[in-house]
Amino acid sequence: MQRRMKTMTDNNLTWHMMDITKELREERMQQKACTIWMSGLSGAGKSTIANALEKRLYAMGKKTMLLDGDNVRMGLNSNLGFSEEDRVENIRRIAEVAKLMNDAGLIVITAFISPYRQDRRNAKRIIGDKFREVYVSTSLAECERRDVKGLYKAAREGEISCFTGISSPYEVPQHPDVVIDTAKMDVEACVDYILNSLVF
Repeated sequence: MQRRMKTMTDNNLTWHMMDITKELREERMQQKACTIWMSGLSGAGKSTIANALEKRLYAMGKKTMLLDGDNVRMGLNSNLGFSEEDRVENIRRIAEVAKLMNDAGLIVITAFISPYRQDRRNAKRIIGDKFREVYVSTSLAECERRDVKGLYKAAREGEISCFTGISSPYEVPQHPDVVIDTAKMDVEACVDYILNSLVF
């Protein structure tokens, strides 16, 4: 059978069209793939909520994958720092991985600060219409009060540079699909709200 190919660039790269499509994979898995992109300050509760959300989806029989900021930086993105340039590349790589997983039929949950609007827009462009943005809007004051890792204290004392919320900006999402505040809702209520809002 002749392989179908669609020219993608002018530098001899071609996009190979495969016979098993993402739609067929979704049908086999009996679910609609998507990426639930959680964004917010350090300490906002992204990882905690993402973990609880994946557990709930797993209990519902869904096939999922959770991509967590710290975990990914220990592997795939271990060569990246926290400069603006590296943060941009960090998010680009995550978006590409999430898209591949969506193409495999999986529901992907990401938990990254992803502080820049342009990076989140780029992530949405890469992932496409399967992108769902969840803004964990927990305030800077509450995140500093929690400060589980002692990072805010270190940033305030000048021991950490380019720290989001202190010495580097966090650009609030303009049109997120879901907004949750972990200072006002417990973890299970946050999960319920996300599931109801995104209609699983």
